[in-house]
Amino acid sequence: MPIATRAFAATAADKPLTPYSFDRRDPGADDVAIEIQFAGICHSDLHIVKNDLGGTRYPIVPGHEIAGVVTAVGENVSRFKVGDRVGVGCMVDSCRQCRPCQEGEEQYCVPGMTQTYGSADPKGAAVGQTITQGGYSSAIVVDQNYVLRIPDSLPLDAAAPLLCAGITTYSPLRHWKVRPGSKVAVVGLGGLGHMAVKQAAAMGAEVTVLSTSDRKKADAERMGAKHFLINSDKAAMQAAAEKFDLIINTVSATHEIAGHLNLLAKDGTMVMLGLTTEGLPVFAMPLLWRRRSVAGSLIGGIRETQEMLDFCAANDIACDIEVIAPDQINEAYARLEKSDVRYRFVIDMSRLDG
Repeated sequence: MPIATRAFAATAADKPLTPYSFDRRDPGADDVAIEIQFAGICHSDLHIVKNDLGGTRYPIVPGHEIAGVVTAVGENVSRFKVGDRVGVGCMVDSCRQCRPCQEGEEQYCVPGMTQTYGSADPKGAAVGQTITQGGYSSAIVVDQNYVLRIPDSLPLDAAAPLLCAGITTYSPLRHWKVRPGSKVAVVGLGGLGHMAVKQAAAMGAEVTVLSTSDRKKADAERMGAKHFLINSDKAAMQAAAEKFDLIINTVSATHEIAGHLNLLAKDGTMVMLGLTTEGLPVFAMPLLWRRRSVAGSLIGGIRETQEMLDFCAANDIACDIEVIAPDQINEAYARLEKSDVRYRFVIDMSRLDG
Protein backbone atom coordinates (compact mmCIF):
# COMPACT_ATOMS: atom_id res chain seq x y z
CA MET A 1 0.00 0.00 0.00
CA PRO A 2 1.21 3.56 -0.70
CA ILE A 3 2.37 5.45 2.37
CA ALA A 4 0.29 8.54 3.19
CA THR A 5 2.81 11.27 3.94
CA ARG A 6 2.49 14.66 5.60
CA ALA A 7 4.96 17.37 4.71
CA PHE A 8 5.77 21.03 4.23
CA ALA A 9 6.15 22.09 0.59
CA ALA A 10 6.93 25.14 -1.49
CA THR A 11 4.30 25.91 -4.13
CA ALA A 12 5.95 28.95 -5.71
CA ALA A 13 9.18 30.92 -5.44
CA ASP A 14 7.49 33.88 -3.77
CA LYS A 15 5.25 32.00 -1.33
CA PRO A 16 5.96 30.49 2.11
CA LEU A 17 6.17 26.76 2.63
CA THR A 18 2.84 25.29 3.71
CA PRO A 19 1.46 21.92 4.89
CA TYR A 20 1.19 19.38 2.08
CA SER A 21 0.06 15.77 1.79
CA PHE A 22 1.06 13.15 -0.78
CA ASP A 23 1.68 9.43 -1.16
CA ARG A 24 5.04 7.69 -1.07
CA ARG A 25 5.38 4.54 -3.17
CA ASP A 26 4.73 1.15 -1.67
CA PRO A 27 8.15 -0.26 -0.64
CA GLY A 28 9.52 -2.60 -3.29
CA ALA A 29 11.76 -5.61 -2.86
CA ASP A 30 14.92 -3.49 -2.50
CA ASP A 31 13.39 -0.59 -0.58
CA VAL A 32 13.63 0.68 2.97
CA ALA A 33 10.68 2.61 4.44
CA ILE A 34 11.73 5.22 6.99
CA GLU A 35 9.84 7.26 9.56
CA ILE A 36 11.59 10.63 9.41
CA GLN A 37 12.32 12.02 12.84
CA PHE A 38 14.61 14.92 11.96
CA ALA A 39 15.41 16.86 8.79
CA GLY A 40 18.18 19.43 8.48
CA ILE A 41 17.77 22.68 6.56
CA CYS A 42 20.52 23.22 3.99
CA HIS A 43 21.26 26.53 2.28
CA SER A 44 20.66 24.82 -1.05
CA ASP A 45 17.06 24.14 0.09
CA LEU A 46 16.62 27.91 0.14
CA HIS A 47 18.10 28.25 -3.36
CA ILE A 48 15.79 25.57 -4.79
CA VAL A 49 12.66 26.85 -3.06
CA LYS A 50 13.29 30.36 -4.37
CA ASN A 51 14.24 29.03 -7.82
CA ASP A 52 17.57 30.85 -7.69
CA LEU A 53 19.13 28.31 -10.05
CA GLY A 54 16.11 27.98 -12.33
CA GLY A 55 14.18 24.83 -13.13
CA THR A 56 12.44 24.25 -9.79
CA ARG A 57 9.22 22.30 -10.26
CA TYR A 58 6.45 22.97 -7.75
CA PRO A 59 5.07 21.79 -5.42
CA ILE A 60 8.36 20.65 -3.96
CA VAL A 61 9.18 19.18 -0.55
CA PRO A 62 12.80 20.11 0.26
CA GLY A 63 15.17 18.32 2.61
CA HIS A 64 18.18 16.07 2.00
CA GLU A 65 19.51 15.76 5.55
CA ILE A 66 17.27 13.01 6.84
CA ALA A 67 17.51 10.95 10.02
CA GLY A 68 14.95 8.45 11.17
CA VAL A 69 14.02 4.86 11.95
CA VAL A 70 13.27 1.96 9.61
CA THR A 71 9.60 0.93 9.62
CA ALA A 72 9.60 -1.70 6.84
CA VAL A 73 12.02 -3.42 4.46
CA GLY A 74 11.59 -5.20 1.15
CA GLU A 75 12.20 -8.92 0.70
CA ASN A 76 15.65 -8.38 -0.83
CA VAL A 77 16.89 -6.02 1.89
CA SER A 78 19.67 -7.55 3.96
CA ARG A 79 21.52 -4.50 5.28
CA PHE A 80 18.71 -3.03 7.40
CA LYS A 81 15.90 -4.18 9.64
CA VAL A 82 12.90 -2.56 11.29
CA GLY A 83 14.00 -0.29 14.13
CA ASP A 84 17.43 0.58 12.71
CA ARG A 85 18.61 4.19 12.98
CA VAL A 86 19.27 5.36 9.44
CA GLY A 87 19.90 8.41 7.32
CA VAL A 88 19.36 9.60 3.75
CA GLY A 89 21.45 12.30 2.17
CA CYS A 90 21.40 14.20 -1.10
CA MET A 91 20.74 11.30 -3.47
CA VAL A 92 18.40 8.34 -3.63
CA ASP A 93 19.64 6.67 -6.82
CA SER A 94 22.10 6.88 -9.72
CA CYS A 95 22.71 5.01 -12.96
CA ARG A 96 25.03 2.53 -11.20
CA GLN A 97 26.76 1.80 -14.53
CA CYS A 98 29.02 4.76 -15.31
CA ARG A 99 32.62 5.01 -14.14
CA PRO A 100 31.95 7.28 -11.13
CA CYS A 101 29.15 5.00 -9.94
CA GLN A 102 31.37 1.95 -10.35
CA GLU A 103 34.08 3.72 -8.35
CA GLY A 104 31.68 4.47 -5.49
CA GLU A 105 31.38 8.17 -6.29
CA GLU A 106 27.72 8.18 -7.25
CA GLN A 107 27.47 11.93 -6.67
CA TYR A 108 29.37 12.38 -9.96
CA CYS A 109 27.09 9.99 -11.91
CA VAL A 110 27.50 10.90 -15.58
CA PRO A 111 23.78 10.81 -16.50
CA GLY A 112 23.13 12.54 -13.16
CA MET A 113 22.31 11.24 -9.73
CA THR A 114 18.68 11.10 -8.63
CA GLN A 115 18.53 13.83 -6.03
CA THR A 116 16.48 13.35 -2.89
CA TYR A 117 14.12 16.06 -4.03
CA GLY A 118 13.44 17.71 -7.38
CA SER A 119 14.67 14.94 -9.68
CA ALA A 120 12.56 12.95 -12.12
CA ASP A 121 11.00 10.07 -10.19
CA PRO A 122 9.99 7.12 -12.40
CA LYS A 123 9.52 4.97 -9.28
CA GLY A 124 6.87 7.38 -8.03
CA ALA A 125 4.64 7.13 -11.09
CA ALA A 126 2.35 4.57 -9.44
CA VAL A 127 1.34 7.15 -6.82
CA GLY A 128 1.31 10.13 -9.16
CA GLN A 129 4.72 11.52 -8.22
CA THR A 130 6.70 12.97 -11.14
CA ILE A 131 9.56 14.33 -9.04
CA THR A 132 11.29 13.11 -5.91
CA GLN A 133 10.15 14.73 -2.67
CA GLY A 134 12.46 15.30 0.27
CA GLY A 135 12.76 15.14 4.00
CA TYR A 136 10.49 17.89 5.30
CA SER A 137 8.02 15.04 5.58
CA SER A 138 6.85 12.25 7.84
CA ALA A 139 8.19 9.32 5.81
CA ILE A 140 10.36 8.35 2.86
CA VAL A 141 11.00 5.19 0.83
CA VAL A 142 14.54 4.69 -0.50
CA ASP A 143 16.48 1.91 -2.22
CA GLN A 144 18.67 0.16 0.37
CA ASN A 145 21.83 1.02 -1.58
CA TYR A 146 21.32 4.72 -0.83
CA VAL A 147 20.50 4.43 2.87
CA LEU A 148 23.12 5.06 5.58
CA ARG A 149 23.44 3.54 9.02
CA ILE A 150 23.67 6.13 11.83
CA PRO A 151 25.94 4.94 14.67
CA ASP A 152 24.24 4.63 18.04
CA SER A 153 26.51 7.22 19.64
CA LEU A 154 25.30 9.99 17.32
CA PRO A 155 22.05 11.73 18.37
CA LEU A 156 19.63 11.62 15.46
CA ASP A 157 18.93 15.35 15.52
CA ALA A 158 22.60 16.37 15.41
CA ALA A 159 23.39 13.57 12.94
CA ALA A 160 20.86 14.71 10.33
CA PRO A 161 22.98 17.59 8.92
CA LEU A 162 25.95 15.26 8.60
CA LEU A 163 24.17 13.72 5.61
CA CYS A 164 24.91 16.88 3.61
CA ALA A 165 27.03 19.36 5.56
CA GLY A 166 29.16 16.66 7.12
CA ILE A 167 29.97 14.77 3.93
CA THR A 168 30.37 17.96 1.88
CA THR A 169 33.35 18.94 4.04
CA TYR A 170 34.66 15.46 4.83
CA SER A 171 35.06 14.42 1.19
CA PRO A 172 37.50 17.18 0.15
CA LEU A 173 39.46 16.84 3.38
CA ARG A 174 39.99 13.17 2.52
CA HIS A 175 40.55 13.73 -1.20
CA TRP A 176 43.25 16.35 -0.59
CA LYS A 177 44.79 14.04 2.04
CA VAL A 178 44.55 16.19 5.15
CA ARG A 179 46.62 14.62 7.93
CA PRO A 180 48.57 15.61 11.03
CA GLY A 181 50.63 18.68 10.22
CA SER A 182 48.43 19.87 7.35
CA LYS A 183 47.61 23.57 7.43
CA VAL A 184 43.95 24.09 6.57
CA ALA A 185 41.99 27.34 6.33
CA VAL A 186 38.21 27.41 6.44
CA VAL A 187 36.44 30.39 4.88
CA GLY A 188 33.14 31.04 6.64
CA LEU A 189 32.04 29.51 9.95
CA GLY A 190 28.51 28.46 9.08
CA GLY A 191 26.72 25.16 8.57
CA LEU A 192 29.49 23.80 6.36
CA GLY A 193 32.39 25.70 7.89
CA HIS A 194 31.90 24.54 11.45
CA MET A 195 31.90 20.93 10.26
CA ALA A 196 35.11 21.50 8.28
CA VAL A 197 36.80 22.88 11.38
CA LYS A 198 35.78 19.97 13.57
CA GLN A 199 36.71 17.31 11.03
CA ALA A 200 40.03 18.84 9.97
CA ALA A 201 41.06 19.27 13.61
CA ALA A 202 40.15 15.63 14.30
CA MET A 203 42.38 14.63 11.38
CA GLY A 204 45.29 16.42 13.05
CA ALA A 205 45.41 19.55 10.90
CA GLU A 206 46.32 23.01 12.14
CA VAL A 207 43.11 24.89 11.39
CA THR A 208 42.57 28.60 10.76
CA VAL A 209 39.16 30.20 10.29
CA LEU A 210 38.78 33.16 7.94
CA SER A 211 35.80 35.37 8.63
CA THR A 212 34.49 38.90 8.17
CA SER A 213 34.42 39.61 11.91
CA ASP A 214 35.60 38.12 15.19
CA ARG A 215 32.13 37.43 16.60
CA LYS A 216 32.53 33.66 16.08
CA LYS A 217 36.14 33.45 17.24
CA ALA A 218 35.30 31.73 20.52
CA ASP A 219 33.13 29.19 18.70
CA ALA A 220 35.90 28.48 16.19
CA GLU A 221 38.42 27.86 18.96
CA ARG A 222 35.97 25.62 20.82
CA MET A 223 35.56 23.56 17.64
CA GLY A 224 39.30 23.07 17.21
CA ALA A 225 40.63 26.06 15.28
CA LYS A 226 44.08 27.25 16.35
CA HIS A 227 43.92 30.61 14.59
CA PHE A 228 41.29 33.14 13.53
CA LEU A 229 41.86 35.58 10.67
CA ILE A 230 39.74 38.59 9.70
CA ASN A 231 39.87 38.71 5.91
CA SER A 232 39.54 42.50 5.81
CA ASP A 233 42.70 42.87 7.92
CA LYS A 234 45.25 43.48 5.16
CA ALA A 235 48.28 43.17 7.44
CA ALA A 236 47.08 39.87 8.88
CA MET A 237 46.23 38.53 5.43
CA GLN A 238 49.66 39.48 4.16
CA ALA A 239 51.31 37.81 7.14
CA ALA A 240 49.40 34.61 6.33
CA ALA A 241 50.55 34.52 2.69
CA GLU A 242 51.66 31.11 1.41
CA LYS A 243 50.73 29.41 4.68
CA PHE A 244 47.98 26.95 3.78
CA ASP A 245 47.99 23.61 2.01
CA LEU A 246 44.23 23.65 1.61
CA ILE A 247 41.51 26.29 1.83
CA ILE A 248 37.93 25.05 2.28
CA ASN A 249 35.67 27.83 1.01
CA THR A 250 32.13 27.34 2.31
CA VAL A 251 30.59 30.73 1.48
CA SER A 252 27.32 30.47 -0.47
CA ALA A 253 27.17 34.13 -1.52
CA THR A 254 29.10 36.23 -4.01
CA HIS A 255 32.42 37.20 -2.44
CA GLU A 256 36.00 38.04 -3.26
CA ILE A 257 38.33 35.05 -3.63
CA ALA A 258 41.21 36.31 -5.77
CA GLY A 259 43.06 37.78 -2.79
CA HIS A 260 42.64 34.57 -0.83
CA LEU A 261 44.71 32.62 -3.36
CA ASN A 262 47.88 34.26 -2.05
CA LEU A 263 47.28 32.44 1.23
CA LEU A 264 48.01 29.11 -0.47
CA ALA A 265 51.43 27.53 -0.36
CA LYS A 266 52.97 26.05 -3.50
CA ASP A 267 50.69 23.33 -4.87
CA GLY A 268 47.96 24.48 -2.49
CA THR A 269 44.29 24.21 -3.41
CA MET A 270 41.19 26.25 -2.68
CA VAL A 271 38.11 24.01 -2.77
CA MET A 272 34.80 25.71 -3.46
CA LEU A 273 31.87 24.18 -1.57
CA GLY A 274 29.36 27.02 -1.36
CA LEU A 275 26.65 27.10 -4.01
CA THR A 276 27.14 30.59 -5.44
CA THR A 277 24.88 31.84 -8.23
CA GLU A 278 27.26 34.42 -9.72
CA GLY A 279 30.78 34.22 -11.13
CA LEU A 280 33.78 34.86 -8.88
CA PRO A 281 36.83 36.46 -10.60
CA VAL A 282 40.11 34.56 -10.43
CA PHE A 283 43.36 35.80 -11.94
CA ALA A 284 46.05 33.65 -13.51
CA MET A 285 49.12 35.22 -11.87
CA PRO A 286 48.64 33.88 -8.31
CA LEU A 287 47.92 30.42 -9.74
CA LEU A 288 50.84 30.28 -12.15
CA TRP A 289 53.51 31.53 -9.75
CA ARG A 290 52.90 28.83 -7.13
CA ARG A 291 51.13 26.09 -9.11
CA ARG A 292 48.01 26.68 -7.06
CA SER A 293 44.58 25.32 -7.91
CA VAL A 294 40.94 26.28 -7.52
CA ALA A 295 38.71 23.20 -7.37
CA GLY A 296 35.21 22.09 -6.48
CA SER A 297 33.78 19.16 -4.57
CA LEU A 298 30.26 17.75 -4.37
CA ILE A 299 29.04 15.83 -1.29
CA GLY A 300 30.40 12.25 -1.34
CA GLY A 301 29.49 8.75 -2.44
CA ILE A 302 27.51 6.35 -0.29
CA ARG A 303 30.59 4.44 0.85
CA GLU A 304 32.41 7.63 1.82
CA THR A 305 29.32 9.01 3.55
CA GLN A 306 29.15 5.93 5.75
CA GLU A 307 32.87 6.34 6.45
CA MET A 308 32.20 9.94 7.47
CA LEU A 309 29.40 8.95 9.86
CA ASP A 310 31.65 6.36 11.47
CA PHE A 311 34.52 8.88 11.70
CA CYS A 312 32.27 11.45 13.36
CA ALA A 313 30.99 8.86 15.83
CA ALA A 314 34.53 7.76 16.67
CA ASN A 315 35.67 11.35 17.20
CA ASP A 316 32.54 12.62 18.99
CA ILE A 317 31.71 15.04 16.17
CA ALA A 318 28.20 16.26 15.43
CA CYS A 319 26.62 19.41 14.09
CA ASP A 320 25.79 22.32 16.36
CA ILE A 321 22.07 22.64 15.83
CA GLU A 322 18.94 24.61 16.62
CA VAL A 323 15.90 22.34 16.63
CA ILE A 324 12.66 23.87 15.34
CA ALA A 325 9.07 22.77 14.75
CA PRO A 326 7.83 22.40 11.15
CA ASP A 327 5.69 25.52 11.44
CA GLN A 328 8.87 27.52 12.07
CA ILE A 329 10.43 26.64 8.68
CA ASN A 330 9.64 29.97 7.05
CA GLU A 331 11.06 31.87 10.01
CA ALA A 332 14.18 29.70 9.79
CA TYR A 333 14.52 30.49 6.07
CA ALA A 334 14.34 34.22 6.82
CA ARG A 335 17.03 33.85 9.46
CA LEU A 336 19.16 31.69 7.17
CA GLU A 337 19.18 34.45 4.56
CA LYS A 338 20.69 36.70 7.25
CA SER A 339 23.16 34.00 8.41
CA ASP A 340 21.36 34.03 11.77
CA VAL A 341 21.91 30.41 12.80
CA ARG A 342 24.53 28.59 14.86
CA TYR A 343 25.00 26.43 12.98
CA ARG A 344 22.28 24.33 11.39
CA PHE A 345 18.50 24.33 11.70
CA VAL A 346 17.00 20.89 12.20
CA ILE A 347 13.27 20.25 11.95
CA ASP A 348 11.72 17.94 14.52
CA MET A 349 9.30 16.06 12.27
CA SER A 350 7.55 14.45 15.25
CA ARG A 351 6.01 17.91 15.75
CA LEU A 352 4.52 17.95 12.25
CA ASP A 353 0.99 18.27 13.59
CA GLY A 354 2.03 20.55 16.45
